[in-house]
Amino acid sequence: MSFKAALVQMRSGVDRAQNLADASSMIREAVGQGAQYVLTPEMTNIFEADRERLKAVACFEKDDQTVGGFAALAKELGIWLHVGSAALRVSADKLVNRSLLFGPGGKIVARYDKIHLFDVDMPGGEQIRESSSFAPGEEAVVAVLPWGQLGLTICYDMRFPVLYNVLANSGALIMAVPSAFTVPTGRAHWHVLLRSRAIETGSFVLAAAQGGVHECGRETYGHSIAINPWGEIMGELGTEPGVLVFDVDVGLVSRDRGRIPALKNARAFTLKPPQETIN
Repeated sequence: MSFKAALVQMRSGVDRAQNLADASSMIREAVGQGAQYVLTPEMTNIFEADRERLKAVACFEKDDQTVGGFAALAKELGIWLHVGSAALRVSADKLVNRSLLFGPGGKIVARYDKIHLFDVDMPGGEQIRESSSFAPGEEAVVAVLPWGQLGLTICYDMRFPVLYNVLANSGALIMAVPSAFTVPTGRAHWHVLLRSRAIETGSFVLAAAQGGVHECGRETYGHSIAINPWGEIMGELGTEPGVLVFDVDVGLVSRDRGRIPALKNARAFTLKPPQETIN
């Protein structure tokens, strides 16, 4: 019921070959410390703030060199390698933000396309419109690991607790949340959101992140973090690229869901229409 997991924190750039090399080096480092499951961050394959440039260089999954490279690496190392997400083409004008889980044989055993897209006007005037380039996913995904089931999510998904409730009720004991959070929202919300998702569902939450100032000019928050089902932080990185290795005792999920049986106690209800006040 226990296994050793690792989070890889990156500062991906626009060069896919370099990103593959950087990630591979840290994945090998993690495996050298005993990791059996390794999670990388959102946008592992390429990090480009300019959406038009990203659309111009993005590849279909079968043509992306990082996908083939990670498949070979998973097979070579005999690990469960979870590429938190990659920007991949699905049509002439649309991409997907796709999470890829490779089994120890090097085959893709699960895919998840990010459901919730981040469309926002930042306080400084910057606009982020994921929906202008990315097509949203339509299906929640639970993957089967040897130690328990894994719920696949990506970054902005963490603000939508219903998704995690569905994943937990479908058997997920561990939630993967690969991310590339902005610095202002990271400082304000990163820890409280991730700890909340762990506490609400009684699940492990594993969040590998991008961190630092990227060559495209955008800055990400970092702070890759592992949280247990009681909401306690098991380990955390800063803003620099690096590796966090830790033990996951899946038995803690049943213990803590038993202590606070929120999933079991949830009930369906209806909403009474607002009553007009009579003066």
